[in-house]
Amino acid sequence: MKRSFLENRPYRTFAIALLSSVLFIASLYCAFFTSGYADFFTSLFISIFAAALYAFALFSIYRIAPLRSPDILLVMSVPIALAILFRIYCLDHVTTDYTVFLSQWTNYFRDNGGFLALDSSIGNYNIPYLYFLALFSYLPFPDLYLIKLLSVFFDFILALYCTKLLSVFTKNQTKLQLCYCIVLLLPTVLLNGSYWGQCDSIYVSFAIMSLYYALSGRPFLSVSLLAVSFSFKLQAVFFMPIFLLLLFSKHIRIRHLFAFPAAYILTILPAVFLGRPFFDALLIYFNQIDTVGELLNYNSPSAFAFPWIESLSSPAVLEKIGICMAFALVSATAVLFLIRRNRINADALLTASFLFAVGIPFLLPHMHDRYFFGADILSVIYALVHLKRIPLIAATSFASLLGYFAYLKGFYYLPMYYGSILLLITILVLIYDIVQTNYRGRRVRSR
Repeated sequence: MKRSFLENRPYRTFAIALLSSVLFIASLYCAFFTSGYADFFTSLFISIFAAALYAFALFSIYRIAPLRSPDILLVMSVPIALAILFRIYCLDHVTTDYTVFLSQWTNYFRDNGGFLALDSSIGNYNIPYLYFLALFSYLPFPDLYLIKLLSVFFDFILALYCTKLLSVFTKNQTKLQLCYCIVLLLPTVLLNGSYWGQCDSIYVSFAIMSLYYALSGRPFLSVSLLAVSFSFKLQAVFFMPIFLLLLFSKHIRIRHLFAFPAAYILTILPAVFLGRPFFDALLIYFNQIDTVGELLNYNSPSAFAFPWIESLSSPAVLEKIGICMAFALVSATAVLFLIRRNRINADALLTASFLFAVGIPFLLPHMHDRYFFGADILSVIYALVHLKRIPLIAATSFASLLGYFAYLKGFYYLPMYYGSILLLITILVLIYDIVQTNYRGRRVRSR
C-alpha cells in the first residue's frame, strides 16, 4: 500500500504545521503593525479578512475531490499563508491609478449618496465594478485597502477555478496542487491586485469559470458567466472566440447563447433602477471607443513593441493591419476547428483558448501592460496538462512583467520587445500544437 506523504513522519508534519503557522502569524502581524494602517479597527478588519481568506482557501481546496486529504491541506497551508502574507504586505502601496482614478470615483460615491450616484456616468469602468466602489463609500475603512482586498479575494477564486479547470484534464494530485499554488504566487497575480490595485483577477476568474462549466456540461451557466466577465472588463473579448469553437464541438448550442444578453442586462439593471439611462448603461463600451488613445502600444509586449514596426507605415494603417491580423488568427483557427468539428475535445479547446488569450492582444493595437493577464493564467493550466510546455509559463509571465515593471517603476528594465519575442514564440508553439494534434477523445455534450 502506498504510504501517505506524512504518515509516520511526525517531524515533517510538525515542521510543515509550524511553517504555515509562522507565515500566517506574520500576515496578522503585518496587518496590525504595518505603519500605513490608520487605526486598531482597520487592522482588526484586515486580520479578520486574512483569517477568513485562509479558512476559505483550505475549505475550497478540500471541496475538490482529488485533494480531499488532511495531508494535502497541511502541505497547501504553507503556500496559502505565504500568498496571504505577501498580499497583506503590499496593501499600503499607492499607485497613480489609485490616486487619480479609483480614489476619486469612490469619493464621488461618498459625496453623492453612495448607490444613488450610480445614475451618473463615473469613470471608465463598467457598472458591476462601480457597485463595489459605491458599497465601499459606506464603510469606515480606507478605500485603498477595500479596493485591493476585493481583488485579493478574487485571486483565490481564480486559483480555485484554475484548479477545477485543470481537474477536467487530470486528477493528478501533484498537478492540481501546483496549479493552485502557481496561480496564487504568479508574479503578475501577486502584483496586479494587492500592489497595483487593479481588478483583472475578477474578470479572468469569471472567464475561467465560464470555460470550466462549458467543459463540464453546463452551457447556460458557462455563457452567463462569460457575460459577467464581460460586464467587468472589455478584455473578456479575448476569451469570447472560444465559444464559437464550443458551438462547433456541440459543447454549447445556439439556444444557450441567449443567456449572454440576459445575464449582461441583469448586471446593469440595479443601476438602471437607480436612474442610469438603460442604453447608456448597455452601450458603455461603445461610448468609450474614442478613449483608447493614440499610441499603438502602452507598455505591452505586443507586436507593436518592436522598435521597427512604426517605420513600416502610418499609425492609422498599422492599426488596421493589426486588427485584420487578429481577425485572421481567429478566423483561421475557427476554420480548422470547423473542419475537425467531429474530433474536437477539451484539450483542443484549451489550446485554442490559450492561443486567443495570447494572440489577440499581441496583434491588436492600443494594448496596455495588463492585457496579457488571462494569457498568464492559461499558460499555467496548459503547461500542467502538457508538461513539455512548462517554459511557456515563464515566457508569458516574464513578458507581462516587463510591462508591469515599466508602469510601476517608471522605466524599462529591458526593452519591451524582448517580451514580444517571447510571446511570438509562444504563439508559434501553440499554432504548431493545434495543427499537429489529432483531436480525439471524450466530448462533454451540452444539456
